[in-house]
Amino acid sequence: MNLAFSTSFCPASGDRAFIKIKPSSLSLDATRKMAFRKKFPCSATIAADMSRVSEFDIENKKHDLLRAVQDTQRGLVTTADQRSLIEEALVSLEGYNMGAPIDLVKLDGTWRLQYTSAPDVLVLLESSARLPFLQVGQIFQKFECRNQSNGGIIRNVVQWSVPTLLEEQEGATLLVSAKFDVVSVRNIYLQFQEISVQNIKISEELQALIAPALLPRTFLSLQILQFIRTFKAQIPVRNPANPGRRSVGGLYYLSYLDSNMLLGRAVGGSRNQKIDLKVARRKVRCLKSSIDQEKVSNTCQQ
Repeated sequence: MNLAFSTSFCPASGDRAFIKIKPSSLSLDATRKMAFRKKFPCSATIAADMSRVSEFDIENKKHDLLRAVQDTQRGLVTTADQRSLIEEALVSLEGYNMGAPIDLVKLDGTWRLQYTSAPDVLVLLESSARLPFLQVGQIFQKFECRNQSNGGIIRNVVQWSVPTLLEEQEGATLLVSAKFDVVSVRNIYLQFQEISVQNIKISEELQALIAPALLPRTFLSLQILQFIRTFKAQIPVRNPANPGRRSVGGLYYLSYLDSNMLLGRAVGGSRNQKIDLKVARRKVRCLKSSIDQEKVSNTCQQ
């Protein structure tokens, strides 16, 4: 139904004029929509507020998770109650990312381990706690996949040291490299390629022993220092059952990912399927070695 409106205007001079207004096809549906907007002017504002509330809720969930893992020494020391609390916080946060595909741009970067239940990592932490000649510093995962569509490279970085011989915490780097492929919406498959030890940084005490500062440094002492600094041992990872086949690997489930937190679960292939959870946050500063010249990040793994 089309509606036409007319009105009159009488100026003070007494001259009478008519102004006619004829809206173009003002439908009844449009009239109803206008009436609805007048009655509910805050509908768009409510949607925006709900989005802000959701973001606020996520940040609170992340804070709860980090608070739950902060006194566990990255998973080395946990009680049954702590593990239950951590799992509850993880599941609560994972629900916000459920079903969303992996964003490789967000995943790209270096992530610092906050908590883990993976035995291969816990054994390093336990050895460091028990053995006076071994220190384990920061542990990172570096994903290189920014310009990829279905996979990339992952490097597990462990900084370690031998007191008095190497620099504290960062005396050497253990690097485990692997290729990964996205095999489903949230799963990636890792195929390990190489284990290496590099970035040796000897302590000032050892350096003074090799090349005393008060004495002229000989060619031999300088060669020894240069050899240590540039030393790199590389061991390729082979399939022990069949060296001709691809190297050993594993399935990794990325249960939550945003700009500064990553939750992952390494899923075993046994009948009694075992899940190792990792919690990590995007690193806040770059590593000094050449492998870490990228954006900084933090990660959570279990």
